[in-house]
Amino acid sequence: MRALIINCTLKPSPQPSNTEALADVVRAELTARGVDVDAVRAVDLDLRPGVKTDMGGGDQWPQVHRQVVAADILVIASPTWVGRPSSVAQRVLERMDAMISETDDQGRPAGYGKVAGVVVTGNEDGAHHVISEICGGLVDIGYTIPAQAWTYWHLGPGPGPDYLDEEKGHAWAHTTGRTMAANLHHVASALADRTWPAPAQ
Repeated sequence: MRALIINCTLKPSPQPSNTEALADVVRAELTARGVDVDAVRAVDLDLRPGVKTDMGGGDQWPQVHRQVVAADILVIASPTWVGRPSSVAQRVLERMDAMISETDDQGRPAGYGKVAGVVVTGNEDGAHHVISEICGGLVDIGYTIPAQAWTYWHLGPGPGPDYLDEEKGHAWAHTTGRTMAANLHHVASALADRTWPAPAQ
């Protein structure tokens, strides 16, 4: 089984990413369950605006698209900015829109039979909104969202230290992250044993 984590931080490498740090908790639990996990920091790549799989001109989304299609489990990890998913997360979802029309030989969209979850960080609230925004997009694309397929960390209202600078709330976020990984693995395993029905004609 394969998983892909797309980190939608605004910070290019090698800057430390709070979002990556929490996503690594999910990654570790998936790895412990025998899942091969890859990770991409989207901001490091030239992902052109658009809703096609290949926008040309050096667009690097096609290489990410191949990883997305190959993965049984997808995790979108995003910070909260202005109470919303990052602009990078929105760009990733827009590029994934093309998968709705990419089908197998039975006419099933490329996202069918795959599961997805969300990791969110931020020093102010808004995590549930970010989760719902991203999950809504992933469902449209065809992904199955298991029960409690998310984790988040935030400090509370107002400015303050980041996830990597503050231990408060880590225990809950990590326990929730491990549960998220277990639920993703469980549902992905169940779907792997059943053929997804073709769309009604």
